[in-house]
Amino acid sequence: MSDLPEGVERREIDGATGLATQGPPAYGEPTDDEGWRRWNPRRSKLGAMLASGMDTGLAGGETVLYLGAAAGTTASHVADFSGPTYAVEFAPRPVRDLLEVAEDRDRLFPLLKDARKPETYAHVVEPVDAIVQDVATRGQAEVALANREFLRENGRLLLAVKARSEDVTADPEAVFDEVVGTLSEGYEILERARLEPYHADHLGVVARPR
Repeated sequence: MSDLPEGVERREIDGATGLATQGPPAYGEPTDDEGWRRWNPRRSKLGAMLASGMDTGLAGGETVLYLGAAAGTTASHVADFSGPTYAVEFAPRPVRDLLEVAEDRDRLFPLLKDARKPETYAHVVEPVDAIVQDVATRGQAEVALANREFLRENGRLLLAVKARSEDVTADPEAVFDEVVGTLSEGYEILERARLEPYHADHLGVVARPR
């Protein structure tokens, strides 16, 4: 089991032990008296990667670019233990929820932008130590390659590949191989692992820029 980043702990909350971060509640998750809140890996691809023991390379305190932040469920936990966290989301409706989550977190910066067009937010985002990507669109490897410019030389890409977003009819393992092959054009793949039982037909990938 790999080490967890500083600020992420396994704690017992409401009679169940699991990952937790310390910060204001964001989506009705269980909390304890010390301000720790449950990080449900079934609602978070990054949470599933950590719960599965993948070596994400995160130590805590990193500057993060989060692609596909949606309503901020995972981004809220990331901002609890990271430095500045730039949260990119394309759909206006979830961004409204993301803005509410960010009100309680001065390190979380929501951006209503398309992760496929990094040039539209390049003037805002500083160099980052980690890219966390959970974008449910075709061309997930291309999104990661397009955003590689933000990643520091020794940084990490933490990518959740959703097979059904690439091709709903293809065998997921074949989809994963194709996505990882494309990703290898700009990244060195450090680890890959399926995210079952937390997420069906998803692959977690840890990589660093070539």
